[in-house]
Amino acid sequence: MQLRPSRVLRKLRAGQPAFSTKTNFGDPRIVEIMGLAGFDCCWLCNEHVPGDWMPMLAQINAAKLHDMDTVVRVGKGSYSDYIRPLEGDATAIMVPHLMSAAEARDVVRTTKFHPLGRRPVDGGNNDGAYCLIPPADYMAQANRERFVICQIEDPEPMAELEEIAAVPGLDMLFFGPGDYSHALGIPGQYDHPDVADARRRVADACRRHGVFAGTVGSVATVPQLLEEGYRFINIGSDVGLLAKGWSDAVKALAPYTD
Repeated sequence: MQLRPSRVLRKLRAGQPAFSTKTNFGDPRIVEIMGLAGFDCCWLCNEHVPGDWMPMLAQINAAKLHDMDTVVRVGKGSYSDYIRPLEGDATAIMVPHLMSAAEARDVVRTTKFHPLGRRPVDGGNNDGAYCLIPPADYMAQANRERFVICQIEDPEPMAELEEIAAVPGLDMLFFGPGDYSHALGIPGQYDHPDVADARRRVADACRRHGVFAGTVGSVATVPQLLEEGYRFINIGSDVGLLAKGWSDAVKALAPYTD
């Protein structure tokens, strides 16, 4: 018996881009629509969104119906906060606001199995097929088909960027322009030269150290991000699409409601 192979890793390892989209809601039907639409990955959030574990498990299962990966952005905390989504069979976790190489090494230690780390072993949940995968096979497959992302979204870790990208077992660095621009006092200015420079530096460091580079973008910015070296790109969110769609509809109806 095998863990479900990662669609994102399959594409990235082949040199192809993989595209994600984000949900702020807890409804698995929305995740299923994303899978039916053809996205490679759904980004679930446990950092900013007040979600519970059982609805999140239902969302992960909905994604798997359509061979869609799930990335769970965890809340920063103990190792249990990091491994619980993985044991629910999320394909990856994303740790926000990585601040140092030492922290990156600690993340790997708590989320990867031997020989990369010392992740606590269970195997009795979704990802281990409820103890049906032998322990050694389970751990080897998890190291191979599950991935760990650390977000670079503050100026402080840029001083250790090369050392961070060189941490063994770290699969991806994900540049977050929202919080990065906020930290510089220019919130929302994603194209500001200082933000763009940091984004390029992250991609360059990933390229030098054989780590995948991820960030957020739009359909319009995909060509530029691909040229810079980004291969995992999140495009929009359900809440953004709904808000814009309904706002545009109300504006279009204005002549009939005045």
